[in-house]
Amino acid sequence: MDDTFMRAVLKDNLKAAQYILRVVTGLSDLVLTYEKTQEDMKRVTGARSVCLDVYGSDSKNRKYDLEIQKENSGALPKRARYHSSVLDIENLDINQDFEELPETYTIFITEHDIFGEGEPYYIYDWANRMNGKLLGDGAHILYVNGDYHGHDDIGRLMHDLKCKNPADIYNKELAERVRYYKESQKGREEMCQIMEDLREETRVETEERTIIKAIKNLMETLNMTSEQAMDALKVPEKDKLVYRTKL
Repeated sequence: MDDTFMRAVLKDNLKAAQYILRVVTGLSDLVLTYEKTQEDMKRVTGARSVCLDVYGSDSKNRKYDLEIQKENSGALPKRARYHSSVLDIENLDINQDFEELPETYTIFITEHDIFGEGEPYYIYDWANRMNGKLLGDGAHILYVNGDYHGHDDIGRLMHDLKCKNPADIYNKELAERVRYYKESQKGREEMCQIMEDLREETRVETEERTIIKAIKNLMETLNMTSEQAMDALKVPEKDKLVYRTKL
Protein backbone atom coordinates (compact mmCIF):
# COMPACT_ATOMS: atom_id res chain seq x y z
CA MET A 1 0.00 0.00 0.00
CA ASP A 2 2.56 2.51 -1.20
CA ASP A 3 1.38 5.49 -3.24
CA THR A 4 4.61 5.84 -5.24
CA PHE A 5 4.73 2.16 -6.14
CA MET A 6 1.03 2.09 -6.99
CA ARG A 7 1.36 5.15 -9.24
CA ALA A 8 4.00 3.21 -11.17
CA VAL A 9 1.82 0.10 -11.30
CA LEU A 10 -1.16 2.08 -12.62
CA LYS A 11 0.76 4.26 -15.07
CA ASP A 12 -0.67 3.68 -18.59
CA ASN A 13 -2.58 0.73 -17.14
CA LEU A 14 -6.19 1.50 -18.08
CA LYS A 15 -7.49 -2.01 -17.34
CA ALA A 16 -6.04 -2.17 -13.83
CA ALA A 17 -7.29 1.34 -12.97
CA GLN A 18 -10.73 0.48 -14.35
CA TYR A 19 -10.83 -2.71 -12.25
CA ILE A 20 -10.00 -0.79 -9.05
CA LEU A 21 -12.56 1.94 -9.76
CA ARG A 22 -15.29 -0.59 -10.57
CA VAL A 23 -14.70 -2.38 -7.29
CA VAL A 24 -14.58 0.66 -5.00
CA THR A 25 -17.48 2.55 -6.63
CA GLY A 26 -19.70 -0.44 -7.33
CA LEU A 27 -20.26 0.89 -10.87
CA SER A 28 -20.16 -2.32 -12.91
CA ASP A 29 -20.82 -0.36 -16.13
CA LEU A 30 -17.77 1.87 -15.61
CA VAL A 31 -15.71 1.99 -18.81
CA LEU A 32 -12.57 4.05 -18.25
CA THR A 33 -11.59 6.06 -21.34
CA TYR A 34 -8.78 8.18 -19.90
CA GLU A 35 -6.30 7.53 -17.10
CA LYS A 36 -3.20 9.41 -16.04
CA THR A 37 -1.00 9.19 -12.98
CA GLN A 38 0.58 12.25 -11.36
CA GLU A 39 -1.93 14.64 -12.94
CA ASP A 40 -1.20 18.24 -11.95
CA MET A 41 -4.24 20.44 -11.32
CA LYS A 42 -3.07 24.07 -11.44
CA ARG A 43 -5.95 25.88 -13.05
CA VAL A 44 -6.47 28.66 -10.51
CA THR A 45 -3.54 31.07 -10.27
CA GLY A 46 -2.41 31.53 -6.69
CA ALA A 47 -4.39 28.58 -5.34
CA ARG A 48 -2.71 25.52 -3.89
CA SER A 49 -1.98 23.03 -6.66
CA VAL A 50 -2.88 19.36 -6.40
CA CYS A 51 -1.09 16.40 -7.96
CA LEU A 52 -3.50 13.48 -8.26
CA ASP A 53 -2.21 9.92 -7.86
CA VAL A 54 -4.59 8.74 -10.59
CA TYR A 55 -7.01 10.89 -12.58
CA GLY A 56 -9.57 9.27 -14.85
CA SER A 57 -12.64 9.82 -16.96
CA ASP A 58 -15.19 7.24 -18.12
CA SER A 59 -17.54 6.80 -21.06
CA LYS A 60 -20.30 8.67 -19.18
CA ASN A 61 -17.97 11.64 -18.49
CA ARG A 62 -17.72 10.83 -14.79
CA LYS A 63 -14.40 12.01 -13.31
CA TYR A 64 -12.27 10.12 -10.80
CA ASP A 65 -9.46 11.03 -8.41
CA LEU A 66 -7.91 7.91 -6.88
CA GLU A 67 -5.48 8.43 -3.99
CA ILE A 68 -3.46 5.66 -2.32
CA GLN A 69 -2.54 6.71 1.23
CA LYS A 70 -0.17 4.85 3.55
CA GLU A 71 -0.41 7.45 6.32
CA ASN A 72 -3.76 8.53 7.79
CA SER A 73 -2.54 12.14 7.88
CA GLY A 74 -2.55 12.16 4.08
CA ALA A 75 -6.27 11.36 3.91
CA LEU A 76 -7.79 14.07 6.08
CA PRO A 77 -11.44 14.92 5.27
CA LYS A 78 -10.53 18.52 4.40
CA ARG A 79 -8.02 17.25 1.86
CA ALA A 80 -10.76 15.14 0.27
CA ARG A 81 -12.99 18.21 0.21
CA TYR A 82 -10.27 20.23 -1.54
CA HIS A 83 -9.58 17.50 -4.08
CA SER A 84 -13.29 17.31 -4.85
CA SER A 85 -13.44 21.07 -5.42
CA VAL A 86 -10.37 20.91 -7.68
CA LEU A 87 -12.12 18.33 -9.87
CA ASP A 88 -15.02 20.76 -10.24
CA ILE A 89 -12.81 23.70 -11.17
CA GLU A 90 -10.89 21.56 -13.65
CA ASN A 91 -14.02 20.38 -15.43
CA LEU A 92 -16.11 23.51 -15.96
CA ASP A 93 -14.99 26.05 -18.55
CA ILE A 94 -15.94 29.69 -18.90
CA ASN A 95 -19.55 30.20 -20.08
CA GLN A 96 -20.49 26.60 -19.29
CA ASP A 97 -23.66 26.11 -17.27
CA PHE A 98 -23.37 24.66 -13.75
CA GLU A 99 -25.59 21.77 -14.86
CA GLU A 100 -22.74 20.67 -17.09
CA LEU A 101 -20.54 19.84 -14.09
CA PRO A 102 -19.72 16.13 -14.35
CA GLU A 103 -20.33 13.61 -11.61
CA THR A 104 -17.11 13.22 -9.61
CA TYR A 105 -15.63 10.59 -7.32
CA THR A 106 -12.83 11.49 -4.92
CA ILE A 107 -11.48 8.22 -3.56
CA PHE A 108 -8.95 7.60 -0.80
CA ILE A 109 -7.72 4.03 -0.32
CA THR A 110 -6.04 4.04 3.08
CA GLU A 111 -3.75 1.38 4.54
CA HIS A 112 -5.77 1.32 7.76
CA ASP A 113 -9.35 1.98 8.83
CA ILE A 114 -9.03 5.69 9.60
CA PHE A 115 -12.60 5.92 10.93
CA GLY A 116 -12.30 2.78 13.07
CA GLU A 117 -15.81 1.52 12.34
CA GLY A 118 -14.87 -1.74 10.62
CA GLU A 119 -16.69 -0.98 7.37
CA PRO A 120 -15.08 -1.98 4.05
CA TYR A 121 -15.67 1.54 2.73
CA TYR A 122 -17.33 4.83 3.65
CA ILE A 123 -19.34 6.93 1.19
CA TYR A 124 -19.98 10.61 1.80
CA ASP A 125 -22.47 12.73 -0.14
CA TRP A 126 -24.09 16.05 0.71
CA ALA A 127 -27.41 15.40 2.45
CA ASN A 128 -30.18 17.21 4.32
CA ARG A 129 -29.36 16.79 8.03
CA MET A 130 -33.05 17.02 8.90
CA ASN A 131 -34.32 14.12 6.82
CA GLY A 132 -31.25 12.47 5.26
CA LYS A 133 -32.34 13.25 1.70
CA LEU A 134 -29.38 13.50 -0.66
CA LEU A 135 -28.66 16.83 -2.30
CA GLY A 136 -27.88 15.15 -5.60
CA ASP A 137 -25.06 17.47 -6.63
CA GLY A 138 -23.06 14.62 -8.19
CA ALA A 139 -20.00 14.91 -5.93
CA HIS A 140 -18.98 11.79 -4.00
CA ILE A 141 -16.16 11.19 -1.51
CA LEU A 142 -15.19 7.59 -0.76
CA TYR A 143 -12.79 6.15 1.79
CA VAL A 144 -11.77 2.51 1.35
CA ASN A 145 -10.54 0.59 4.40
CA GLY A 146 -7.24 -1.15 3.66
CA ASP A 147 -7.60 -3.28 6.80
CA TYR A 148 -10.71 -4.96 5.42
CA HIS A 149 -10.18 -8.66 4.63
CA GLY A 150 -13.67 -9.85 3.66
CA HIS A 151 -14.29 -12.56 1.06
CA ASP A 152 -15.75 -10.16 -1.48
CA ASP A 153 -14.51 -7.84 -4.24
CA ILE A 154 -13.33 -5.14 -1.81
CA GLY A 155 -11.53 -7.72 0.34
CA ARG A 156 -9.77 -9.24 -2.67
CA LEU A 157 -8.72 -5.81 -3.90
CA MET A 158 -7.28 -4.87 -0.50
CA HIS A 159 -5.43 -8.20 -0.50
CA ASP A 160 -3.95 -7.41 -3.92
CA LEU A 161 -2.86 -3.90 -2.96
CA LYS A 162 -1.00 -5.22 0.08
CA CYS A 163 0.34 -8.43 -1.48
CA LYS A 164 4.12 -8.66 -1.77
CA ASN A 165 4.20 -11.78 -3.96
CA PRO A 166 2.88 -11.20 -7.51
CA ALA A 167 1.97 -14.88 -7.76
CA ASP A 168 -0.62 -14.40 -5.01
CA ILE A 169 -2.36 -11.39 -6.56
CA TYR A 170 -5.86 -12.17 -7.84
CA ASN A 171 -6.18 -9.53 -10.55
CA LYS A 172 -4.21 -10.37 -13.70
CA GLU A 173 -3.36 -6.79 -14.72
CA LEU A 174 -2.12 -5.85 -11.25
CA ALA A 175 -0.14 -9.08 -10.93
CA GLU A 176 1.64 -8.59 -14.26
CA ARG A 177 2.65 -5.01 -13.50
CA VAL A 178 3.81 -5.78 -9.95
CA ARG A 179 5.84 -8.72 -11.28
CA TYR A 180 7.46 -6.43 -13.86
CA TYR A 181 8.65 -3.92 -11.24
CA LYS A 182 9.67 -6.49 -8.65
CA GLU A 183 11.20 -9.28 -10.73
CA SER A 184 12.59 -7.83 -13.99
CA GLN A 185 15.84 -5.88 -14.20
CA LYS A 186 14.29 -3.24 -16.46
CA GLY A 187 11.35 -2.81 -14.10
CA ARG A 188 13.62 -2.40 -11.06
CA GLU A 189 15.68 0.20 -12.92
CA GLU A 190 12.52 2.12 -13.84
CA MET A 191 11.35 2.06 -10.23
CA CYS A 192 14.72 3.37 -9.04
CA GLN A 193 14.43 6.24 -11.53
CA ILE A 194 10.87 6.97 -10.37
CA MET A 195 12.09 7.18 -6.78
CA GLU A 196 14.97 9.45 -7.80
CA ASP A 197 12.58 11.74 -9.69
CA LEU A 198 10.28 11.86 -6.67
CA ARG A 199 13.14 12.84 -4.37
CA GLU A 200 14.11 15.65 -6.75
CA GLU A 201 10.49 16.88 -6.96
CA THR A 202 10.27 16.88 -3.16
CA ARG A 203 13.55 18.82 -2.90
CA VAL A 204 12.35 21.46 -5.37
CA GLU A 205 8.96 21.80 -3.65
CA THR A 206 10.62 22.17 -0.24
CA GLU A 207 13.02 24.79 -1.60
CA GLU A 208 10.13 26.73 -3.19
CA ARG A 209 8.13 26.74 0.06
CA THR A 210 11.18 27.99 1.98
CA ILE A 211 11.82 30.84 -0.47
CA ILE A 212 8.15 31.86 -0.59
CA LYS A 213 8.07 32.01 3.21
CA ALA A 214 11.24 34.15 3.22
CA ILE A 215 9.79 36.53 0.61
CA LYS A 216 6.60 36.96 2.62
CA ASN A 217 8.57 37.57 5.82
CA LEU A 218 10.62 40.34 4.16
CA MET A 219 7.46 41.91 2.73
CA GLU A 220 5.77 41.92 6.14
CA THR A 221 8.67 42.79 8.45
CA LEU A 222 10.58 45.27 6.23
CA ASN A 223 7.62 46.51 4.16
CA MET A 224 9.34 45.41 0.95
CA THR A 225 7.58 44.83 -2.35
CA SER A 226 7.72 41.28 -3.70
CA GLU A 227 10.31 42.40 -6.26
CA GLN A 228 12.52 43.97 -3.58
CA ALA A 229 12.25 40.85 -1.44
CA MET A 230 13.19 38.58 -4.34
CA ASP A 231 16.12 40.80 -5.23
CA ALA A 232 17.30 40.74 -1.60
CA LEU A 233 17.14 36.93 -1.64
CA LYS A 234 18.92 36.85 -5.01
CA VAL A 235 16.10 34.94 -6.72
CA PRO A 236 17.11 34.36 -10.39
CA GLU A 237 15.08 36.34 -12.94
CA LYS A 238 13.96 33.11 -14.62
CA ASP A 239 12.34 31.93 -11.35
CA LYS A 240 10.61 35.18 -10.37
CA LEU A 241 7.47 34.54 -12.41
CA VAL A 242 6.95 31.24 -10.62
CA TYR A 243 7.12 32.90 -7.21
CA ARG A 244 4.92 35.83 -8.26
CA THR A 245 2.09 33.40 -9.05
CA LYS A 246 2.45 31.68 -5.67
CA LEU A 247 2.63 34.70 -3.39
